[in-house]
Order: sequence, then C-alpha cells, then structure tokens
Amino acid sequence: MVAFTYPEFYLPHPARLNPHLERSRRHSTEWAERMGMLEAPKPGGGVIWDRQALEKMDYALMCAYTHPDCDGPMLDLITDWYVWVFFFDDDFLEQFKYSRDPRGAQRYLDRLDLFMPEEDQQAPEPANAAEAGLHDLWQRTAPSMSSGWRRRFIRSTHNLMVESMWELDNITRGRIANPIEYMQMRRRVGGAPWSANLVECAVKAELPDHITALRPIEVLSDSFSDAVHLRNDLFSYQREVAEEGENSNAVLVFERFLDCATQQAAELVNDLLTSRLQQFENAALHDVPALFADHGLPVDEQARVAAYVKGLQDWQAGGHEWHAKSSRYTNEQLESRDSPVLGVLGGPNGLGTSASGLHTSTAVIGLAHRSRQHSHQPFERVGPLPLPELDMPYAFRTSRHIDTARAYAVDWARGVGMFDSVPGVELGGVWDEERFVNLDLPHCASMIHADAELDQLKLSSDWLAWGTYGDDYFPLVFGATRNVTAAKHQDARLPAFMPLDMSGTPEPNNPVERGLADLWQRTATPMSPAARGEFREAVLDMTSSWVWELDNQTANRIPDPVDYIEMRRRTFGSDMTMSLSRLSAENSIPPEIYRTRTLRELDTAAQDYACFVNDLFSYQKEIEFEGELHNMVLVVRNFLGVDQRRARDVVGELANSRMAQFQHIIANELPGLYEQFELAEDVRRQLERHVAELRDWMSGILEWHRRCVRYTEAELRRIANPFGFGFGPTGLGTAAARIA
Repeated sequence: MVAFTYPEFYLPHPARLNPHLERSRRHSTEWAERMGMLEAPKPGGGVIWDRQALEKMDYALMCAYTHPDCDGPMLDLITDWYVWVFFFDDDFLEQFKYSRDPRGAQRYLDRLDLFMPEEDQQAPEPANAAEAGLHDLWQRTAPSMSSGWRRRFIRSTHNLMVESMWELDNITRGRIANPIEYMQMRRRVGGAPWSANLVECAVKAELPDHITALRPIEVLSDSFSDAVHLRNDLFSYQREVAEEGENSNAVLVFERFLDCATQQAAELVNDLLTSRLQQFENAALHDVPALFADHGLPVDEQARVAAYVKGLQDWQAGGHEWHAKSSRYTNEQLESRDSPVLGVLGGPNGLGTSASGLHTSTAVIGLAHRSRQHSHQPFERVGPLPLPELDMPYAFRTSRHIDTARAYAVDWARGVGMFDSVPGVELGGVWDEERFVNLDLPHCASMIHADAELDQLKLSSDWLAWGTYGDDYFPLVFGATRNVTAAKHQDARLPAFMPLDMSGTPEPNNPVERGLADLWQRTATPMSPAARGEFREAVLDMTSSWVWELDNQTANRIPDPVDYIEMRRRTFGSDMTMSLSRLSAENSIPPEIYRTRTLRELDTAAQDYACFVNDLFSYQKEIEFEGELHNMVLVVRNFLGVDQRRARDVVGELANSRMAQFQHIIANELPGLYEQFELAEDVRRQLERHVAELRDWMSGILEWHRRCVRYTEAELRRIANPFGFGFGPTGLGTAAARIA
C-alpha cells in the first residue's frame, strides 16, 4: 500500500532525451562490472547489485534525460559518475546504516577521500568497488578541468560522502531533524550540488571562478539542489521510510514537525518544491542578468553562465522524467494516472516528444503559487501578537559597564549624525535622540558581550547602533521611492570605508558612511589580515541583504521560505554581531573546525533562534506599521495558508526546535568533534568559550526584546503619529517613512 498519492508537479521545462542513450547503457553496465560493483558483497550475504538490478534502475536513462545535449563519450563519463554515486549510497546503506557501525563508516569514508588526489599526490591501490570506481572516474575527469572546478567538485563529493555520517547518527539515535536542519544538511548529503558541478563538465562551460561565491550563482545552485532533493524525497518516501527505515526524508520531516497526515506533508513538500523552482527562475531571469551588468562580465563568460543555467533546467526536467520511470522508486500511480501534467510520463518518449505532454496545469500551478506570493496587501492591521512559549535554558548576564556605555552611545550616535535630518525622509530624520535612547542598544550589547571590557563594550554598542540605523535607513531613504538602483549604489560605496590595507577612505556623505568609517578604524586596526577580511565580509553580507529586502518590497514579493531563513541571518547581522565578542580574543581554532558541520549547525541554530525571536516580537511593527514583507510569521502564513496565530505557533516551534538542536550538538556532537580531530586542550577551551558566547548571545537578545519598548503598540503609535492627530495616514509608504 502506497503512503500517499503523488501531488501534481510543477514542470516548467520539457524533458528531452539524449540520442546516445543505448551506447551509454552498454558502456555503464560494462564499466560497473569492471569496477567490481556487480560482485560487491553485502555483509549478510548476496551482492549490492547484480546486472539485472543495475539495468532495471537504468542510470543511463537518467543521464540521457538530465544531459540531453552532450556527445557520446561525455554521456558515458557522466553516466559512470552517477552509477558510482548510487552504488556508493547503496553500499554505505548495506555496510553501515543497517549495522549501525559509525567507526567502520568513518574509516570507509576517510579512505574514499584519498582517491581524488591533488596534482602532486598519488592515490592508494583501491581495495573495494567504491574506491575503484572513484579512482577511475577522477583520472578520466580531473585532467580536463580547471583547478577551481576540481576544488569545488572535491568539496561537494567530500560533503555527500562524509555527511552520510549525519544520516547514520540520526538513524542510530532515532532522531528526525527539524525542517531547517534538514534542508541545510540535505544539500550536503543529497548530492545535487555535486550534480551541478557535473553540469559544468557536461556542457563544457565552467563557471568563472570569480563569480561562484556571488549570491545569484549561489541561489541558482541552492534552489536547483533543493528542488532535486525535494522531488527525490517525494518519489523515494515509500522505499526509504516505509521499507528501509530511513528517517532523512522531507515528507517525514514535515509530517512529524507539523503533526500532519502523510498526504498533507507530501503536498507541502511539493509546494516547497514549486517555490524553489520558481526561485531558480527568478534568479535566472532577474538576478543573473543583473550580475552580468553589475560585474561587467565579458560575453564569453556570460555565455558560460547561460549554458550552465540551461544545463540545470535540463537536469530538473530530465530528473523528474527519470524518477517517474525508474524501478528504484514507487511510480506505478504515475503510469496509470490520467493527469494532464503527468501524462507526458506515460506517453511518447522520443527526442523532443515530452514537450507535447506539457499542458496548462503546469501554468496554473505556477501562476497560483506566484499569485499567492505577490498578493499580500501592505499595512494590514494585525494587532498585537501574543507571544508563544519560547524555550530559553540559559540565564542572561549583564556587563558591569552598562551605564557608562549608555551615556557614551548617545554621544557617538549624535557625533556621526544619526539624529540629523535626512533629505527626502518625512519628519526630518531616521532617528531622534528619544527614539535612540528607547532602543537601548547598549543594554543588548552588555548582555551578548557580558564579559567585555569597557572599550570593547562601547565598540559593540556602536556596531549594533550602526547596523540598526542602516537597516532603518535603507527602507526610509530608498524604499518609499522603490529606488533599488540608488540602494545598490549606496551599498557599492560601503567597501571603500572598510579598506583592508587600512588606507584612506572617501569623504562620507551620510551617517551610514560616517559611522562605518569610524567603526572600521577602531575595529580592524588590531586585527590580522585574515580576520579583517572575514569581518568585512560579514558586514557586507548584512548591507547587501538590505538591498535584497528592497528588491522584494518593490516586487511586493513575500520571500520563498528557504531563501528567507538564509537571508534573515544576514539581515539580522548574525555573523557580524556574533563575531564582535571574538574581536579581542586570541583564536587558535583551526579554520577547518569552523567549516565542519558541527560548528556550522551550532552557529546557524543559534542565529535562527534569535532571528525568529525578533520576528515574533516585531510582527505588528513590521506588518501593520511598516508595510514589511520580511517576517517569518508572514512567510509561514503565506506558505502554509494559515492564520497568524497558527503561523506564530509554527515560528515558535521552529525557534524551540533550533534551541533543542543547539543543545543536542553540545551534548552529543562536540565531544565527538574533539576526538575526531584530536583537539588540544586549549582549542577545546576556546570552543567551549564559543559555546558560552552563543548562549549569552541568544539569552541576551531574548531579554533585550522583552525589555525594549521598540515593539510595544504604544511606542509604535507614538512614532507613527508624533503629534497625536488620530491614528495617522496608513497609505502605501507612509508608515515606512515615519517608523524606525
């Protein structure tokens, strides 16, 4: 009995079939046999695959659909890579997931890494089929690709192998991830970023190295990856969850987290799949052309990016077609289903014929989703939102220097012009002194950096003031006129006020520039060049996110849920404010430790908790008084189609689940990290201090929100109508021009 009926899928691009399919079918079967994959034993007897099983799964068909335009030899190579990755997945399942053998799994994975050597290294002799396959593929692929591509591909291959340990650990503990953790980890363990790297190889169009870390390219890769994984989870639920006992599946994650039926969970996963596909389309049609213009990419590089985008589109379309045909998944209901969207799957399958099956349902699904995303009426009267129960197991602490910092902060803000009038802003300025005092940002700084000396606390208070002022300044100065171009120009000026060589800066034009110039000199002068660069990047991530918000406001677009959560960390200034407490501390933690899943998940869990706290407290302020779209309660309302009370509860549950994950990592994963990397005692102490700082950061932010008047209805009405003439105007843009 199947667990649920497949929802109707959004299929914006027709699948096409590579004419070299039969050649690659023969080649891949012979290659798998030569590598020993058809003789690899299961621990309990039998083999992982036999020839019949491999031919039935038909990975050559998958690659012929996902890479319809490459020539025969390239299709052979791509198909062999997919045969290897699926063999690895099944072999790892049989060898270690069923037996719950984490130590053996780690040894197996450590060995595999050795078969993608750098140019001056040599791989060992393969000892099993997975090693033999990877060794052969790397020798056939790496020589023709650039060092930048090899570096990216090694990283994504390493991730999909090593993060299998996360799945194994969750199975061993009987633990199901929260939705945010799941989406982040699925990218690493699911392999779609790896597939995106192979698209560059298949279309012979490597991405220029200097743009791979830019947001439009990251959005393409991330939204592509999420859509691939969500689709796979829908098709593989029956096999993975019902039959194999897996617990790493989005349908199961939604089902458990939202306490809903499997069918409803599947529909929500499909809604998120549609949202991620449309996020990809937005990036391809809007963000990528803007990237070309903003960075002056030459025509040949633009052509490579365009080929990459088309390759990812082909992969999405072909991947769906293959999932619907492969014996690896339960797909009988698609073959018998009379659906105008899915009818293509049972119809003709010659080159180009899939297009004949694409009917109006896909357009209807896409239009309905876009309409919901763009239909919110700004300045909705929502009233005060009672807060849900928020878990906070850590007590806040307060610096003894708080009173001195409070007196100092007012003078600093006045000195850089934060109380001055700003051209074009109603009622004169962004802030006045009373509003700033009511914010009481030194109180926040004194809790999140409770052990800071006075000078450090002053610096932290000033950074919080600057970030909060800038976050208010951008919508007031550029939002009312929807002048995204001017906002981009302002953002592009800011790096000049943070010179890495500590040289001179331009003459500042406004308080944002004046405050940044002062803060950079005080902050970066004692820092190492590497630390200076990292901190500068954290600041610029925050400022660029303000432009992202304006872009959504201009389009009246409620953000995609995944994109919102990831960008919310930037708009909140999470990386910047979390790093303030470490500016003066000696840091000997190896960089590779910060790159581990354990540390990354620890940090993002803390960040999300604080961001959701802010969204819960600021809901009325942002939705009713500012006409904002960037609030997690509204994003959840829109995505789930629920009222604000239910959305509030979901956001509270998300915050609490991230807190629970934070505690889980401390109790269960950090000790293992210490042992795995054989960390010295002083490094362990520094990591424990990092954990303590995150505890102070979260508890301090929650306490500040509880005490600050910024989010009270009385304060909101006072600022919206300082002269007391009734409620005041509520038209588009009017509240945003008054509130800070």
